[in-house]
Amino acid sequence: MVKRFISANASDILNMTPAELKQSIKASEGRVILSENVAFKESYIGDVTNSEIACAFGADLILLNGIDMLDPVVLGLNNPKEFVKELHHLVGRPIGVNLEPVDPNAPMTEERLFIDRGRQTNIETIKEAQRQGVDFICLTGNPGTGVTNQAIIEAIHLVKQHFSGLLFAGKMHGSGVAESVVDLEAINQFIEAGVDVILAPAVGSVPGFDENDLKEVVRLAHKKGALVMSTIGTSQESADTDTIKQMAIRSKICGVDIQHIGDAGYGCLAPVENIFAMSKAIRGQRHTVSMIARSINR
Repeated sequence: MVKRFISANASDILNMTPAELKQSIKASEGRVILSENVAFKESYIGDVTNSEIACAFGADLILLNGIDMLDPVVLGLNNPKEFVKELHHLVGRPIGVNLEPVDPNAPMTEERLFIDRGRQTNIETIKEAQRQGVDFICLTGNPGTGVTNQAIIEAIHLVKQHFSGLLFAGKMHGSGVAESVVDLEAINQFIEAGVDVILAPAVGSVPGFDENDLKEVVRLAHKKGALVMSTIGTSQESADTDTIKQMAIRSKICGVDIQHIGDAGYGCLAPVENIFAMSKAIRGQRHTVSMIARSINR
């Protein structure tokens, strides 16, 4: 049986199979934090990666947003072409990437943002993620990119054919599309297609989405063996610490397994005090200190 994530050393974590990593997160009972940061932007501290900064303040999983898998740029790394190996060495944590299932026919509510092929979900980007040793792929959409639930479903099938790591999927917000952010039937299809972790908005992040809505997602996902990650992807990650703590506790009450904090802050990283505040709110001082002080050489 694996160690729970919040009690594991870097050597334990990096040697886990995808199934063991999933179980390790589940065993941590809602006390795992994922920090998202934009790979190609200059980091908050220029010669230190945002991944290192996030982990120093309580992040457990790192999600790289905006990374072009066909021409990767991660500022602060010596060798971004092998960014997973480099980041594993620096932070001793699982590394994930966003790949966006863009729907060219999506009914848009705002001007579409066109992104490079290397950021989209396709065979080439998926295979490169597999070659790099990415720990998890996250299928979701940035504002205005036109990612739909149907496109996510189709992308899941493609990813499962070419990638062996964990698979996250869902929407943090509308992505510029005129459809429901959370659709229980779509979520059911995500899980049936093989998703390990379902994304859902954190309570207080998307208008009209409350505790009852999030609890429905959690009940459905857990019943079918998937985990749930609440997401703060609406720039509220750069709000005051009291807001972050309130959102974190409300999402924990709903039963989520992972809490995501987005990249809207200086250097496209959530303010470090907010990562720290989220960590203390959902797991207290003891486990926060354990995670940030534990050497990655253990």
